[in-house]
Amino acid sequence: MPTPGDDITEGLPYPLSNPNSVRTYQISGEAYDVAINGQPFFMYTTDESPYRRQTAPYRKDQVDQSNEPGEQSLSGWWLRSQSSFHSGAGIKFYDPSAGETVSYRFADSRGLDVWTKGQATLLKETTNTGVSSGIYKLISGVSGSTDVAISYIPGSTTLKDIKSDSTTLTTYATTASAILDVVSNGTTLFIANATRIYYQTIGATGALNNHYDTGNAKVKLAWVKQRLVAAIGSSIYELTGALGTTALPATPVYTHPNSSWTWTSISEGGSAIYAAGYAGTTSAIYKFTLASNGSMPVLTSGVIAAQLPIGEYVNKIESYLGYLVIGTNKGIRVADISDTTGDLTYGPLIIEAENTGYDFAFRDKFIWITGSVGGYAGLYRMDLSNELETLRFAYATDAYLNGVAGYATSVDFIGNSNQIAFTTSGSNGIAVQSTTTLVPSGYITTGKIRYATLEDKVFKIIKARLDNAYGAFNIKSIDSTGNEYSIGTFDEGGFTPEVNVTYPLNAQEYMSFKFTLSRFSTNSAKGPTFVGYQLKALPAVPRKRLIQYPLALFDNEKDKNGVQIGYDGSAYERLSVLEAIESAGDSIRVEDFRTGESYIGLIEEINFTNRTPTDKRFPGFGGILLVTIRSL
Repeated sequence: MPTPGDDITEGLPYPLSNPNSVRTYQISGEAYDVAINGQPFFMYTTDESPYRRQTAPYRKDQVDQSNEPGEQSLSGWWLRSQSSFHSGAGIKFYDPSAGETVSYRFADSRGLDVWTKGQATLLKETTNTGVSSGIYKLISGVSGSTDVAISYIPGSTTLKDIKSDSTTLTTYATTASAILDVVSNGTTLFIANATRIYYQTIGATGALNNHYDTGNAKVKLAWVKQRLVAAIGSSIYELTGALGTTALPATPVYTHPNSSWTWTSISEGGSAIYAAGYAGTTSAIYKFTLASNGSMPVLTSGVIAAQLPIGEYVNKIESYLGYLVIGTNKGIRVADISDTTGDLTYGPLIIEAENTGYDFAFRDKFIWITGSVGGYAGLYRMDLSNELETLRFAYATDAYLNGVAGYATSVDFIGNSNQIAFTTSGSNGIAVQSTTTLVPSGYITTGKIRYATLEDKVFKIIKARLDNAYGAFNIKSIDSTGNEYSIGTFDEGGFTPEVNVTYPLNAQEYMSFKFTLSRFSTNSAKGPTFVGYQLKALPAVPRKRLIQYPLALFDNEKDKNGVQIGYDGSAYERLSVLEAIESAGDSIRVEDFRTGESYIGLIEEINFTNRTPTDKRFPGFGGILLVTIRSL
């Protein structure tokens, strides 16, 4: 019988230590059956200790701990549902575990009103009035008993009216040179051009009345805290003189030290009046806190309430419900103006898009924001009552002018009505939303559904919840590369059953879905109501195997050719090596020389049964070793 050291080819494959990489067996003259991380063994298959392969468990029992009870407690299907969309657009992945508000959000939409909890319906259609070409600005006003919006084209000399029925009125007023800005205090218009500021009573006609002489091509006006404030050149003026005053105050409230500074917007808010502007890549919002006598203080140096990031500059500011809405060249932010000192704390970019936020309109808890909807001139709507996180509010696209490329430049409600209108870039004029006619169709796209795991899934069935008595409905699936597939179309009044997700064909890490609503074919004022959906999927995790190897573990063994192998104590040493690998938890390579199979796995379990008795010469440490491997 050989002793340790007699045959170095039968020594330990590697030291007893944590393995640092998978190892393969270097084939020698012995006819072994299997090798585990480079250590060879003979199989010892019996009825009591069979060679066995079985599917490893691939999912855990799910326990319902969600805010939407029932879904995670069901066996079989992986479910995902959504029953409201009132928390707005902007999510990438629909994982309700990320927070309660995610359950009511979506990726994007067009032509849908999502603000009523539990439903989404078609918005009213927007049409172009065809008023003169150019870039317009709207000022809400009342002409006699007819609700109108007053508009002008920067660079032109003419003010116009537009009625709520989209028809245009005669020229409202004219100035001697190009109009720079127009504001209203509710009863009086203030109109600035490059030479002076005029005034005119809303509803009156005829020549404008002279007010302040400015002699400057850079003028911004605002009616704030019951006074007219003007940014003229790089200076800010408080204009409190009587109507018809022509001379500017001798001393401005503030003059920016940079003569190239451009003031872009003025607004009131809380305890201060704010003025925003920029020069080069620097932009800031300045504050003017009123003195005890109610006047604006004269400042020798500007007091900055908020500094914008480099490269981001303010186009528009306006306060509403305790917030200051900030439109920049990057998108939309909202600032808290509750600080009694007038300092601003602004939040992240909520809507990130160029040409967004040139103007705002307000009703109830909502803000309408100018921008571009799918490349067309249109609006966003933001809900100030739904704060998703600090100073980030729910938003979605709103009215838009279909087929008219560009962006909205200003927005207001027509006179005292609830009818929204907006002006557009380029040569498109004024758009007015109908009070009755719905858009022909609109859609909503869900966030990417991945069931909070990166494993692939087989998406099988989707069920839409809707009332389609007055309109048609379509469902599309969208794969992980953005390809869209129509998987179900339902006519108005028809039954909407569960739909098989027939495309894409292969398992996906995630998918999203697009639901399109179309208005009633015989009545343009009616459309379907979409209330939610439920999706069913199955995990497509590649199945792993648990393979049990019954192995001979004796000091002295023979292969099928009768070759004697082993030495006293080798059984225990080889067992120790495997136990060390198991303890380390590292991956190993398994080679089955009988089948030619080779794979990476983990030792799931080691079970050794000692079946050799001791005698005078041998220690008797030998028996059957059951090693269970989980394939990876």
